[in-house]
This record gives sequence, structure tokens and C-alpha cells, in this order.
Amino acid sequence: MVQATPFLLVLFLALGAHSLSVKKCSLIGDWVNDLGSNMTITSMNAKGVFTGIYHTAVTATSNKIEKSPLQGAMQKSPNQKGQPTFGFTVNWSFSDSITVFTGQCFVGDDGKEVLKTMWLLRSHVENIKNDWKATRVGVNVFNRQQLQE
Repeated sequence: MVQATPFLLVLFLALGAHSLSVKKCSLIGDWVNDLGSNMTITSMNAKGVFTGIYHTAVTATSNKIEKSPLQGAMQKSPNQKGQPTFGFTVNWSFSDSITVFTGQCFVGDDGKEVLKTMWLLRSHVENIKNDWKATRVGVNVFNRQQLQE
């Protein structure tokens, strides 16, 4: 029986590890980022293509901020482990610029979902001499918006 103990221990650990699963992170829903901007991802098809609305809290234009449409895709593959990578584009309704985001959806140890993103914003410029100032880059962290009771 002494020789069987290591085998049983390994078997027990393997069976126990099998029952542990990666927490799944869902992009669908309402999100708020570190600057106070709000995003709602409303639908996603079986291929991972999604749509939604983005309402920014910050802008470099003097135009009135309006909600803007977003379109994106989440990585769908057999290798996906529940904390997906994704990308989306926001076509700003109130300015002549467009922003692309890329990131990953994580579930923290506390069970809360967070989107870690990096973005590029391209603004229109009048000529190629001004191209140097047309693109901005940044990062945002989005947290799932909790329903208010």
C-alpha cells in the first residue's frame, strides 16, 4: 500500500485540477473606463463579431459629445481559454476622427471582470505636413458597470 500512495496522490491532484476551470469573461454589457467614458456592447454573433455604443467623457474637439457606434471582433478559436482578446473601432459621430481599441477581457481573483485596452485615435488633418500630429495613442481600463439598485 505504501507504493500506491504516490500514485493515488497524483491521481487525486489530476482529478482535482481537472475540475478547476478558467473563469469566463463576457464582453456583452455595460462598461466604464478610468476616464469616465461609457461603453455598451449590445450584441455578438457566433463568430465573435459585436456591436455597441460608446459615449466618451473626453474629447479634443469643441463639438457637443454624442454617443458613437462601435464595431468589433472577439477572438474565437479552439485555443480560447475564457479570457478573450478583442478589438473594436469607434467611428466618432461628432468629429472627423476614428479610434481603434485592442485588448483582453480578464476575470480577477475577486471575480470582477476588467478590460485592459490600448487605443490609437486618428484625427483628420488638412495636409501631409501635419500628419505628425494626427495620431494619438493611449491605454484605458474598463470595469463592468454595476447595476444601481
